[in-house]
Amino acid sequence: MKATKWVSTAVALTLMGSVAIGCAKSEESPSASPSGDTKGTSAPAKSNKPQEIKINFSAEPPVMDSSKATANAAFTFISAFNEGLFRTDKDGKATPGLAKDFPKISPDGLTYTIDIRDNANWSDGQPVKAQDFVYSFKRTLDPATKGQYSFVVAWIKGGEAVTKAKTPEEVKKAQDALGVKAISDKQLEITLEKPVTFFTQMLAFGTFLPQREDFVTKAGDKYGAEADKVIGAGPFILSKWDHGQTLELVKNDKYWDAANVKLTKATINIVKDPNTGLNLYETDAADLTEINRDQLKLYAGKPDNLPKPELTNSYLMYQTKKVPALANKKIRQALGMAIDRQAYVDTVLANGSVASTGLVPGGTSDGAGGDFRKSAGDTQPKFDAAKAKQLLAEGLKEAGLTALPKMKVNADDTETAKKSLEFILAQWKQNLGYEAEANPVPHALRIELSSKHDFEIALSLWGADYNDPMTFLDMWVTGGEFDEGDYSNPQYDALIKSAQTEVDPSKRAKALVEAEKILMDDQGVAPLYFRTRAYLKKPSIDGLLLPSFGQEWELKWASVK
Repeated sequence: MKATKWVSTAVALTLMGSVAIGCAKSEESPSASPSGDTKGTSAPAKSNKPQEIKINFSAEPPVMDSSKATANAAFTFISAFNEGLFRTDKDGKATPGLAKDFPKISPDGLTYTIDIRDNANWSDGQPVKAQDFVYSFKRTLDPATKGQYSFVVAWIKGGEAVTKAKTPEEVKKAQDALGVKAISDKQLEITLEKPVTFFTQMLAFGTFLPQREDFVTKAGDKYGAEADKVIGAGPFILSKWDHGQTLELVKNDKYWDAANVKLTKATINIVKDPNTGLNLYETDAADLTEINRDQLKLYAGKPDNLPKPELTNSYLMYQTKKVPALANKKIRQALGMAIDRQAYVDTVLANGSVASTGLVPGGTSDGAGGDFRKSAGDTQPKFDAAKAKQLLAEGLKEAGLTALPKMKVNADDTETAKKSLEFILAQWKQNLGYEAEANPVPHALRIELSSKHDFEIALSLWGADYNDPMTFLDMWVTGGEFDEGDYSNPQYDALIKSAQTEVDPSKRAKALVEAEKILMDDQGVAPLYFRTRAYLKKPSIDGLLLPSFGQEWELKWASVK
């Protein structure tokens, strides 16, 4: 995410996990493998049991508009009721979705020609057209849409010009020049600004999904806000959205591959308390639930136990523009260095999550055939309470302060998030003599406050949108869509820019390593851990995938044995 993206800050904390967002592979049950058939012709094996499942989910999805979505929770549902040209399979690779086959790519790596399936239809039976993708991309890029993920669509030639247009006339002119066009109803051509080696994979990401102009226009400001204000061309239909309580997905019989979708219904309950979630699971009111460290001990070694390694990191984000004290490098260093990250994962999480040693999670590809974390080594300052106290004193003096102001730390209002806040604030009090204020809020509000740069310190999580360090590192360029703390370092910006245009994989990887070293020395953000999460899944549920990046779960190939 960003596909992800934007994984909820404490939401991820509540659920367990360490994830190497880009390269960690999701651990499925042995039978959890999607059909290899991409034509939608083979029928699934019959089962006498009702093909219905119930899932506990900790976060209320924010708006389900693929142009505006940033939260992992939103992308999970959007990917269930809609589909892109490609879909991510059990191995984390792109497989044809609404596309007939893989793209025809020009020798210079810039132009992608993609044919859309003849039987690709929207859930109301209307055919999916190439124009639906053209409209979607243009809408996402339109500054009026305020889509934070528009920067990935801006990889298309002329995309940045759309995002920077100041008037409706300028927007229209830039959109008309955008490098995407419908050659015919069933053939799409996309021309990129520069080669992006993982662009086919990105076309499976939620921001690149099609949208129906007539439907979006009719829904207006409510598009993506209610069950009857969304439409898709995916395996399921969002049939119910009782905000804060329950969502329902039912099978989409108009889906091109409906013959291979076995589930007829999935009921998703919003459950923030793990104890309530476990009770629902043990009374057969839920088939999948996330559990915390104490519950994990009860299910150790049992067939229900399903770990979900991810490519996700957790970090503290500082608002450096609105809070003068946080503009000081030494103060930021002190706050990060005063937290014992190993004790944090051992005592608060205890679920397989790994204490961070940099920003990019372990397992993420370096883009040159290696593992980024191994290539970069440990770039993050180690826990050192004495050094942290010294840095705080020096930083306060430099900033002309006698003490740090009392600041609020935003996080989600889940149980694990609250415990995380307790631990972090206790570490600061013990090691720095500093008292901050915990501010747990609903997930959607936390996301909103962060996107508006309306916070002091925020406990955040980020899940990879694709398996490459850039998905974590380009967030922090000056003025970037997700640079919500307003961090800025010209040297960092230059390295990221060079990596974005570098065609030599080794040179690119080196630039990204150097960029991470700068960010970690500056402590522009303070990483905490790389996430792994623990789930319980009923043994009768087959084929349900827990991807390592992009979304929480994938239901297309799930069934009840």
